Amino acid sequence: MMNAPDKHKLYPNEAIRTVCYIQNLPRRANVEIGDYTYYSDNTHSPELFYDHIQHHYEFLGDKLRIGKFCAIAEGVTFIMNGANHRMDGFTTYPFNIFGGGWEKVTPMVEQLPFKGDTVLGNDVWIGQQVTIMPGVTIGDGAIVASNSTVVKNVEPYTIVGGNPAKVIKKRFSEEIIQLLLELQWWNWDEEQIFEHLDTLVSAHDLETLKGLSSK
Repeated sequence: MMNAPDKHKLYPNEAIRTVCYIQNLPRRANVEIGDYTYYSDNTHSPELFYDHIQHHYEFLGDKLRIGKFCAIAEGVTFIMNGANHRMDGFTTYPFNIFGGGWEKVTPMVEQLPFKGDTVLGNDVWIGQQVTIMPGVTIGDGAIVASNSTVVKNVEPYTIVGGNPAKVIKKRFSEEIIQLLLELQWWNWDEEQIFEHLDTLVSAHDLETLKGLSSK
């Protein structure tokens, strides 16, 4: 009896070719993706996921870190630190990239704004056409509504939306959020997840949740 899809397959369900486990794409420098995280695209091949990571230059060193069991809808865009222009002058125009003598004002890396790594926690749901700006952290269990632009960190188990994205509401009470963060079900093995699937996909059995978190 199977108790989990094969996390090592690009297309765990061959009947659905619009959804793939992006951890199984060819590795890319400075991108880390957890088990069972998928990208869904009904317009283009989901195998083009990396095309949605923009201005990501290895020499800058910033990383895109995506946790386990994330659901990423089509059209997401990750803007990385390479998109930033120098901001300490009278103009932000990048003269140097056009050459013709203008390269004399090529900035040093440390003169460019650097926001750090972009991080998606575990069990994060990103809606369609979402833009995520450099250096943002989206906490475990968060939801980002379609067509949002995320410019600052999102707390765990929080729903945000809009441009710029703002808090809509918390998904659960603080008590339940704390239980889930302690539980870290995404780190369970496949058998344990299978055993407790019914509890995970509903939000009614609080006593079972408390019991699991106390083990």
